[in-house]
Amino acid sequence: MKAIVKFVPVMMAGLSLFSSCSDDNNTNGDTTPVYPAMAYDKHPKVLATTPGGIVLNNGGYGSSMVQDPNDKAVFYLLTDRGPNVAEAATNSIMIATPDFVPQIGKFRLKGDSLTFEGSIFLKNSAGANLNGLPNPVGAGSTGENPMDLNGNPLPVSGDGLDSEGMAMAPDGSFWISDEYGPHLLHVDNTGKTIEKINPFSTGSRKLPLVLAKRRPNRGMEGLTITPDGKTLVGIMQFPLYNPSSAAVANSLVIRIVTFEIATGATKQFVYMMDNPSLQAVSEITAINNTTFLVLERDGLFATNANRSTVFKKIFKISLTGATDISDPANAANGKLYAGKTVEELKDLATLTANGITPVSKTVVADLMTDIPTLYPHDKAEGLVIINSTTLAVSNDDDFGITGANRVYSAKVLAGSGQVDRNGIYFIKLSTPLF
Repeated sequence: MKAIVKFVPVMMAGLSLFSSCSDDNNTNGDTTPVYPAMAYDKHPKVLATTPGGIVLNNGGYGSSMVQDPNDKAVFYLLTDRGPNVAEAATNSIMIATPDFVPQIGKFRLKGDSLTFEGSIFLKNSAGANLNGLPNPVGAGSTGENPMDLNGNPLPVSGDGLDSEGMAMAPDGSFWISDEYGPHLLHVDNTGKTIEKINPFSTGSRKLPLVLAKRRPNRGMEGLTITPDGKTLVGIMQFPLYNPSSAAVANSLVIRIVTFEIATGATKQFVYMMDNPSLQAVSEITAINNTTFLVLERDGLFATNANRSTVFKKIFKISLTGATDISDPANAANGKLYAGKTVEELKDLATLTANGITPVSKTVVADLMTDIPTLYPHDKAEGLVIINSTTLAVSNDDDFGITGANRVYSAKVLAGSGQVDRNGIYFIKLSTPLF
């Protein structure tokens, strides 16, 4: 029997900033929804207000997304660690709501609106809420120094999670990946942790140690599960700092890792990002057991003036024929090739010279050309395959705020004057995926 997901009902507040639609049912006479070009959460709950009067929305959903397999009008959207701004000079992170709990929101598509129906708070194995604080040294630390809005130091936490990727298992439980450890978290339908897997795990069920070389805030950004329910497939956002950031400057090499759920066995493959200036990979989702879609992007807001140079594309990739670069010794730097890490090989020609074949990669959609209206968001992060000719893409609205160096401001979309909100764009493909 499929598990029943439980939700924490939450009251919503706020004003609609987007147009409305009279169709509230989203059906075409059967149980298949009618998908609009776009749908937004028009009434996000207010999470908090900063001392400077900046409203933080909750909001924050869209880092990853899955569609309910039994109710196609329902989408589950994931938050990250909570509203924060960084101070690069001191590697500090100012966290506006230290008690924020990473969570999965349930949204129902009604016309061109996303109606929030409740949330699943992520919890540890004892049932206590997780938080978004950085991890301790030796347990996934990014080296960030957390502080509150007044500049007071905050503790690090072994229960900290910067959740970014999500997959739903056949039994209705969820797998979550993050930008700290990186960690793989298996949670039940109430959000309680069943298992936590990372490079530091004891026993045989662990992630490759080399993944701990992830660049801070560029961890395991994407996660999916194969249709047979047997294998998790995660993708790092950016080339690992392996052995260091300087050594991999301009590298295009990103790692994909597969994890067999039953045995804990892993494999690794190379994905080549398009150019080193990108924010890089935001999501991966399975077409079948060997073929996937990958969302790759920059961090720019598009306007009519710059849309031809903004990069937000979806690629179809295949693991078939790609080289498994796993290190049987599970060394800290992974398998070496002529004394160099895979990330140091940097480009296709050097990889080929060392006998490494990356995954194949072809463009299937460009958000700058394949959406009828301008795609205005900087962070396209969630990706769902609706059917062979329709994709859904969600954005991370950063809780409606942005900032740097301890200063928050409203996250306003370029050219519109509107504060960013969580939304889903439905993209029609000219060529079927399958």
